[in-house]
Formats: sequence, C-alpha cells, structure tokens
Amino acid sequence: MNTNIKYDLEDRLIEFSLLIIDIVEKLPNTRAGNHIGGQLIRCGTSLAFNYGEAQVAESRDDFIHKMKICLKELKETLIALKIISRKPLVNDITKVDKAITECKELISIFVKSIETARKNKSGKNT
Repeated sequence: MNTNIKYDLEDRLIEFSLLIIDIVEKLPNTRAGNHIGGQLIRCGTSLAFNYGEAQVAESRDDFIHKMKICLKELKETLIALKIISRKPLVNDITKVDKAITECKELISIFVKSIETARKNKSGKNT
C-alpha cells in the first residue's frame, strides 16, 4: 500500500508540473515575464524528476538529500508564484492561486517526509 502513496505523489508532482507549464505559457513576452518564466519552468518542473531520483536513492542519506533538493525547488517555485501573483504578470490569477495552494501543500508533505526519514535513520543507526 505504501507504494501507492509514492505513485500518487509522483502523479501529483507531474500534475503540478503541468500546471506550472500552463502558468509559464501565459506569462507576457517581456523581460520580467521571460526571466520569471525561465526560473519557474526550471524549479517548478524539476520536482517530479528529483522525486523520481529520490525513489531510487542509494541510501537513506541519499534519499534525504534528494528530498531536500525537492523542498528547495518547491520553496523557489513558491516565491516565483508569489511574484507573479503580486505583480500580477498574468490576467487570470486563478491558476496561480491554485499553484500556490498546491505548492504549500507539497512543501508540507516534503518537510514531513524528510523528518520521518531522519527519525527512521536515527532509529536504525543508533
């Protein structure tokens, strides 16, 4: 049953990546739009790839490291989304608001996963 959770999170990250792509495609072709869009497309879509790497980590330390990379990318994504929202750089902000909500939820999931992995590591190795 635990593997289903992993696949659900993977699918959720893929869906999040698709949402990010939709937002980036709606950004204006301006210096600001291109700059924020480039940053957002990199960090917002890298999550699914990095999570895939975490699933095949070589050790618990490697898993924690890769999950922390996902967390860093999520926080970067959240900041880019907030900039888009506050400017605003797109006319219809509903997808941006949806992405901000999802990003915050994903951050919570990754923080908890990292904490759990650390607890499991210390419980097994000490």
